[in-house]
Amino acid sequence: MKHPDTELRLFKSVIGSHLFVVDGSRIYDLAPEVANRLEQSWSEVDSFPLDSFSQYIDGQPLTPPPLASISLNVAQACNMSCSYCYADTGKFGGHARLMSLDVAKATVDRLIAESDPTVGLVIGYMGGEPLLNRRVVHETTRYAAQAAQAANRQMRFSITTNGTLLQKEDAELFAEFPFTVAISVDGNREQNDAIRAMNNGSSSYECLQKGLALLNRYGKPRHLAARITVTPKTGELLPILDHVISLGFDEVGFAVVLVSPDPSLAFALEDFTLLLQQAIACGQKALQQIKAGSSYPFSNFEIALQEIHRGSHRPYPCGAGAAYLSTNAEGKLFACHRLIDDPQFAMGSIWEGSDMQARANHLTRNHVDYIEPCKGCWARYLCGGGCYHEVSRRGRIGCDYIRGWLDFCLSAYVELSTIRPEYFNQQINLTEHSYGGFYE
Repeated sequence: MKHPDTELRLFKSVIGSHLFVVDGSRIYDLAPEVANRLEQSWSEVDSFPLDSFSQYIDGQPLTPPPLASISLNVAQACNMSCSYCYADTGKFGGHARLMSLDVAKATVDRLIAESDPTVGLVIGYMGGEPLLNRRVVHETTRYAAQAAQAANRQMRFSITTNGTLLQKEDAELFAEFPFTVAISVDGNREQNDAIRAMNNGSSSYECLQKGLALLNRYGKPRHLAARITVTPKTGELLPILDHVISLGFDEVGFAVVLVSPDPSLAFALEDFTLLLQQAIACGQKALQQIKAGSSYPFSNFEIALQEIHRGSHRPYPCGAGAAYLSTNAEGKLFACHRLIDDPQFAMGSIWEGSDMQARANHLTRNHVDYIEPCKGCWARYLCGGGCYHEVSRRGRIGCDYIRGWLDFCLSAYVELSTIRPEYFNQQINLTEHSYGGFYE
């Protein structure tokens, strides 16, 4: 029998006291006398009849669903040497390689073959730096669009790039097709160049600025996102967030480094207290701007609010190994782009098809209701257990941080839904990623 401590969470906002029901991510306002009684003795929560709440998650592992997206690691190589890069500072362990057009086209065919014919599809381009393999990106996009049209399917695209190699024809491609373009940038020129080094010694920030100018001149993509990578040495986050938002991105989000070839650039347990303070400072500014009717596209905050509003509840951190897989340069399938070439997360190949048993084992093994310490955590269905890549290398060292961030987001959600309920009627297009914290 589940204990109320793992199924219910008492929290406060400027509006009053509230009860968060874990299964279904439901929020109930509490009458003052009820809240006071619970605050005096949380043990009285035992009187809440858990069976009276509808059950959404029954503890059964997900059966591998049809595929909906595949990322292509078209360039397991990079023109930069970012100090924190989990892929051996862009060297990929000395095994840099490019994907052939044949492998890329076969990946498109595999996605269409193993997908639900009623569901829209996504092809993503990853690296390293995918534009080192520009021809394959361009030709695969046109091939995928034609293949989707022939199959009466909708196909969208994404690319994650450092933005330093952008050319006119890239900007035109991203404007012609429905692209989400995610660009890595870590602050102003001094901050960015200190840790994001070009292999040729030039300023990566200047190269990025030229790339953004091309996008503005020849047609911006449907959605332009920025990713700010955060290390323990990053410094104050709010000025960095303000600066990157000022560059004209549709969304800006943080990603914390947990896995790095330089241990000093990866977060340790003692680093999360300061991170939480700075994260909440960024969230508070976003909350105030949204309450005032202004735009402040801080994606970590906006995604959390939108998911809480929808009542999202998931026993996994993301779609990796479920509806999402990733292809390496040779056509082997893995759970996600960060787990490329990791035999623990091998999921078949584009030639023979995805390995349904490997996917099923993965989903059984990683259901949060069967993982310690996740199964006893009230935040488990918002967090999902943490990034598979990071957990496999570092364990779950950021749990208190994630709970602190979600406590803030729950309170902010109640405040905003009371003061500006129309905000949640907007169709906010945000890059899909885990919203339990600043994770990729």
